[in-house]
Amino acid sequence: MPPRKSSPSRSNHHNGSARQVLAKELARLREASGKSLSDLANETTYDRTYLHKLETGVKLGSPEVMAALDRVYGTGEHLCDLWELAKEDVFRDKYKRFMELEKRATVWQQYAIGAIPGLLQTEDYAREMLSFVYAEDQDELEAQLAARMARQGRLYGEGRLIVRAILDETVLRRPLKDAAAWQRQLVHLLKIADLRNVTVQVLPFSVGLHHLLGTSLTVLWLPDGTSVAYNETNMSAELFEEPPDVERLKLSYDLLRDSALPPPESKTLIRNLLEASTPCTSPD
Repeated sequence: MPPRKSSPSRSNHHNGSARQVLAKELARLREASGKSLSDLANETTYDRTYLHKLETGVKLGSPEVMAALDRVYGTGEHLCDLWELAKEDVFRDKYKRFMELEKRATVWQQYAIGAIPGLLQTEDYAREMLSFVYAEDQDELEAQLAARMARQGRLYGEGRLIVRAILDETVLRRPLKDAAAWQRQLVHLLKIADLRNVTVQVLPFSVGLHHLLGTSLTVLWLPDGTSVAYNETNMSAELFEEPPDVERLKLSYDLLRDSALPPPESKTLIRNLLEASTPCTSPD
């Protein structure tokens, strides 16, 4: 029996990243089909230049374009499956790069939409967040928890990080399962907001629609005066290092900051939420 050939998805750990495997497979399939990029553009309605960037790995593409190419090549969901693997590789690499840059950053700015940022979390809050990902691996959960808590050391002491956090009001309306742990998180947030190097603002619901709706944005300022931006949704994440892209996102952050409640009013809102979450005790 001849040896079985490994599929691209099975061999990606040996022949390069999943993104490289996807690009090579796209080029191979087109060559095998005898189609030109122009032919492919006509059959999928995607621009030939864009399709070329997919085949060379410059662009990752989207589930929609992979589904269209699967239909053209008759490959079922083969390319869609490869795209899922490539997406995970890309997001993981970008997040790793972002974490390396965060260690060097002197100023950290974030607009948070889904949860309290890691730098401002209590251990209880962090544990509940991480348990969704590492519920089946307690050792890894504890390791990730320790790493997250260690990052908070940068808020104190010499060379402490300057933090500017804008919390969407949704973040403060989404409590922990444990009411007492949630109250401790709100108290912690108020204490952190009192640090000289930390500013916390709340973006209230009354602001309405805005241009960063649905995305979390982090801007890191580095010691050499440059900055990078990390833009994240529940489906994707992108690290921007080119100055024009970073400047555009910094402007978006500044505009949102101007719409947020000033720090004193933000603290008042958090205190009100803390009081509302504290059960009343009737006198004996």
